[in-house]
Amino acid sequence: MLTDLSMVPVSKGTMRIGRTLSVIAVLFLLFDSTIHIIQIKPVVDSFAQLGYPLGTALTLGILELLCVILYVIHRTSVLGAILLTGYLGGAIATQVRVDSPLLSTALFPVYLGILIWGGLYLRNPLLRKVVTHGS
Repeated sequence: MLTDLSMVPVSKGTMRIGRTLSVIAVLFLLFDSTIHIIQIKPVVDSFAQLGYPLGTALTLGILELLCVILYVIHRTSVLGAILLTGYLGGAIATQVRVDSPLLSTALFPVYLGILIWGGLYLRNPLLRKVVTHGS
């Protein structure tokens, strides 16, 4: 088990970039979860187009918000990233099912996942250590 993180240097620039990537992802996810919870007209329209009952918008918005909260808390950030990855996988499956444009719509959750994991990777020395050198 790794207990000494002094072997894993983190420059201020790396930390700043990691935080910036994470903030961009979190701001988008907060916006997305909020519009699902309050169910603005574009959400109502998109749920109809995607074939989901509108009642699931509230549930999905709350789940997304809970995952984001876990992601922004340092001790639970990896769990939050894992849960957000699953959430985004469902979004990809939904977009593929309705034959959305691949690069702009269907893969958008992948781009968001890259921000989530990239930001976490750059700001979390333990995660970098595990990814690059194993446990």
